[in-house]
Amino acid sequence: MASLEELRKVREEKLQKLIAAGMDPYPASVPRDYSLQELRERFKEKEAAKETLSIAGRIIAIRGQGAILFVVLDDGSDRFQAVLKKDELQEETFSLWSDAVDIGDIVSITGVAFTTERGEPSVLAKGWTIGAKALLPLPEKWHGLADQDERFRKRHLDFIANPEERDLFYTKAAFWKEVREFLEARDFLEVHTPTLEVTTGGAEARPFKTHHNDFDMDLFLRISVGELWQKRLMAAGFPKTYEIGRVYRNEGTSAEHLQEFTNAEFYAAYMDFEAGKKFITDLYRTIAKNVFGTTVFTCGDYSFDLSQEWEELDYVGTVEKMTGVNVLEADESELKTVLDELGVSYVGENRERLMDSLWKYCRKQIAGPAFLINHPKLVAPLSKTDPADPRKTKTLQVILAGSEIGRAHAELADPREQGARFAEQEKLLKAGDEEAMMPDFEFVEMLEHGMPPTFGFGFGERLFSVLAGRPLRETQLFPLMRPKQD
Repeated sequence: MASLEELRKVREEKLQKLIAAGMDPYPASVPRDYSLQELRERFKEKEAAKETLSIAGRIIAIRGQGAILFVVLDDGSDRFQAVLKKDELQEETFSLWSDAVDIGDIVSITGVAFTTERGEPSVLAKGWTIGAKALLPLPEKWHGLADQDERFRKRHLDFIANPEERDLFYTKAAFWKEVREFLEARDFLEVHTPTLEVTTGGAEARPFKTHHNDFDMDLFLRISVGELWQKRLMAAGFPKTYEIGRVYRNEGTSAEHLQEFTNAEFYAAYMDFEAGKKFITDLYRTIAKNVFGTTVFTCGDYSFDLSQEWEELDYVGTVEKMTGVNVLEADESELKTVLDELGVSYVGENRERLMDSLWKYCRKQIAGPAFLINHPKLVAPLSKTDPADPRKTKTLQVILAGSEIGRAHAELADPREQGARFAEQEKLLKAGDEEAMMPDFEFVEMLEHGMPPTFGFGFGERLFSVLAGRPLRETQLFPLMRPKQD
């Protein structure tokens, strides 16, 4: 088998043949009257009119030999066949194709629409020109990019070899379009809040750090979609806001976690907790029906139906039922003992991290759809205290397929309590907990001016990946990769 360098050398020689024949191997444009999808939709009309037309695309297959060649083009909208016959082209034009064109090249073919004897809609070539000469071959048709790392590293080849993978991203675009239309139909205003922050607010995660040269100060890439900024807008008199944007978290990679991803967050003044639950179920069901055409999904070993009644699970009661420990009453040593007995690995030994690790063990046993409610204060530092039990908060998380697929709060508006909770988080940070929430005392000052009762909710790409039944990494066009080592 020829090496890649040998194949490149042969193709470079073919490129020189194109140049010698007067063709620019990389022109700014080529003749193209219709996309391949448009031609297929209007084929009978074009065939009947015997209209001369031009199509263009990448060659993904060539068969035949001698005086007739069957060529399959792909332009991203569809695949379509062109037929080159020696007696329909000038001899030098046909010969140049045979001598200089390969699978993988991008070409424009001008001809007439006709149907082959086998009933295949086609274009009979009357002429052609190069659109881009490929100096490297495509992956073999039947083997493709078998290595997962190579697939992500050379995503362009993955999509060429597996065009069905492109469909996933058309579905993903429809997902975000549906989210935007749902919110805007209900009078939410789209906003854009800072992605560079002095302190990261709205979530608990290790941030990425950078430096602002002009201000000579360190900054962080945001870890939430502007939670504290959007709540400032609630205080400013904006009744409903939302943002869809990129988020960055300097943490591990898994089927459920990435360092860079898209999330959405919305905030509504005067929306109460029960109304918020209904809003979320309506949103998720609308996305499911309009984007995926169903409310029934399978993701890994889990199956769930979004149209059914969503179960409500109490945080403390659920953990105690599954592990035998009451997280509000147990101390750190007891939590560590239970985690060790269950074989659960955990990072950090403070009460918040241990409690969260124990819950994450439990959530893997829940298919959903469910709302996890009544979170302890320690794990929900931005959420309003539950008046029925001051140790808990008005927080909910959507649970689907063993994962947290959205988080909401009746937003904490008491500046005294918010300041005290930030102080607790500050202690955790100083003790070495890199995922504790950074305190923002300017936000506390904002609350002193008064923020209306507000419901806020955030969710993102993990919902899409679960509904699509794919690992989160596969739903990224270009996931982060380590540089390839020589």
